Amino acid sequence: MKNANNSVFIRLLYKFSCYISGLFLFSLMLLIISAFVPRKWGNYSQDNCEMQICVSNTGIHTNIILPTKNHIFDWHKFISIGKVGIDRAQDYNYISFGWGDRDFYMLTPALSDLKFSTTFKALFLPTPSVMYVKGYLSIPNYLDVKCIQISKNDYLQLVEYIQASFQLDAKGEKVRLGNGHTINAGFYAAVGSYSILQNCNSWTASALRKADINTPLWDGFSSAIMLHLRDSCN
Repeated sequence: MKNANNSVFIRLLYKFSCYISGLFLFSLMLLIISAFVPRKWGNYSQDNCEMQICVSNTGIHTNIILPTKNHIFDWHKFISIGKVGIDRAQDYNYISFGWGDRDFYMLTPALSDLKFSTTFKALFLPTPSVMYVKGYLSIPNYLDVKCIQISKNDYLQLVEYIQASFQLDAKGEKVRLGNGHTINAGFYAAVGSYSILQNCNSWTASALRKADINTPLWDGFSSAIMLHLRDSCN
């Protein structure tokens, strides 16, 4: 009788493991397929697109690159550009913004520094987020960067979204948490919690949608963001 019960238990355990594995593979397949499906179909071209924005892809993260100053908006009025990094640069011509898990971003400068505990928390637990801000004298040519044109109104919508992603202290000031992984970068406290369903690339995609830019149905992959990033101006 005992052996029969054990046999039944093993069969049930096997069926359960097969079910879980199949569900996982099916979900993964759906995510991969949806990464290639755009949210908007057809012709959605726009006029009067005189503002340029860029998106960089590090292979894992995407970041939005904007001019520090143009005739529409001056980032100097929002953040101390000269204090973003520690390279003592008098000024930057471009500034990039990225959002992500605080521990993963700040404690993992390279894949060789990756820890299981940090990765597990980032993927399966809601964790504090951080803004990664980086200054450039010119648009970096050592990264995968794609630039497109948008309208003034869409540009301002994008700026407002980025501004709202910064966590402010009691005095209404941005909270700088530490130096970045390069001398031209810094970390700032951010709004929102990181999770597997709301990751760094999801933030980039949400920002782009604010500017009426097409994004993938599932935006968790950096490569999917870049694939759908296209100039829609006449």
